[in-house]
Amino acid sequence: MADSHPYRHTSTTQAGPPPWEIGRPQPALLDLSSAGLFRGQVLDVGCGTGEHALLAADLGLDATGIDLDPLALRAAEEKATARNLAPTFVRHDALHLAELGDAYDTVLDCALFHALGTADRAAYVKGLRSVTRPGGRLFMLCYSDQQTGAVVVSPHRVARGELETAFADGWRIDSIVPTTMEVTLDPTGIRAWLLTATRS
Repeated sequence: MADSHPYRHTSTTQAGPPPWEIGRPQPALLDLSSAGLFRGQVLDVGCGTGEHALLAADLGLDATGIDLDPLALRAAEEKATARNLAPTFVRHDALHLAELGDAYDTVLDCALFHALGTADRAAYVKGLRSVTRPGGRLFMLCYSDQQTGAVVVSPHRVARGELETAFADGWRIDSIVPTTMEVTLDPTGIRAWLLTATRS
């Protein structure tokens, strides 16, 4: 779990947090939670400062958030205390999810997949499958290749076909829909994909 890991989800450098850390849940995931789609045990992979794990905990669900950044996790724990919520936050490498030794009914990825290179994606998706119970659901937000303009927000902008390929084995893709991810760099947001997949 070295701090220099190339996909590190939340920067603690002087550059500050990444642009998807907006201090509140992403609207697309908030809508899912409001529709009752977060169920059972919830895992927020690459949780950063914890907004989506806290969102699940506020629904009364057993929520766990993992990230590599100790400062982000400390901020998440401080938020939990301030809001009188009790999710679990763990420093853990998202490329080794099986080592968590648990299985979840709902798994969330907000802006981690698009930070991974091709070589790491296969290991990551395999790990996601290992921690998702059969019939459990994955909800993933990632930057879309449909985004144009000069704003650079990630090493990778993901094509729909890349998602279809990545989740072709062991998953049923329920939907891949275009949406907007709020970011600190652009008040209009960034074009994104919302993937919903069910573990087979």
